[in-house]
Amino acid sequence: MTESANTRTKVDLRHAERLTIPWWDWPLPLVAAVLLAAQIQYAYPALPPWAPYALLVPVAVAVLVALSRVRVAVDGGDEPQLWVGDAHLPLHYVTSVDVIRKPDKRRALGPELDPAAFCVHKPWIRTMVRVHLDDPDDPTPYWVFSTRHPETLAALLTGSDTPTGRNARQDPERD
Repeated sequence: MTESANTRTKVDLRHAERLTIPWWDWPLPLVAAVLLAAQIQYAYPALPPWAPYALLVPVAVAVLVALSRVRVAVDGGDEPQLWVGDAHLPLHYVTSVDVIRKPDKRRALGPELDPAAFCVHKPWIRTMVRVHLDDPDDPTPYWVFSTRHPETLAALLTGSDTPTGRNARQDPERD
């Protein structure tokens, strides 16, 4: 019983990445929060001078952290699944995968985007993947989402090749 419980809770991640905001994009929102706090401080002199800073700077940090919480993962358990944020998709519904480069993002998110598609776009990530589905019970034609490793992810989702690269797990027993 203990062994089967351990195999159910242990997840074999074949690919995992977090779509974090790079550090060079953090100063501008933080400076904007400080400037807004200074405006509030000068507009309302009855407030304690530290109050707008104590409120707005942590709010800016919380927003930046919240925007960086999206995770893309492929697990290789009994039923392999693709996870994008909280949404998950069993891999047996995947029919094909398209890699979308930076020059093609505008077209893929504009005129080519189906309104019924599942879309997770992070503008600070340059590449995307479009995963076409074949699920008769789901009206979603495809998923399109940002990823920093589109070729690795496409190879894992289609099962055409073993993944290579920093985010790929070479040893399935390794945790």
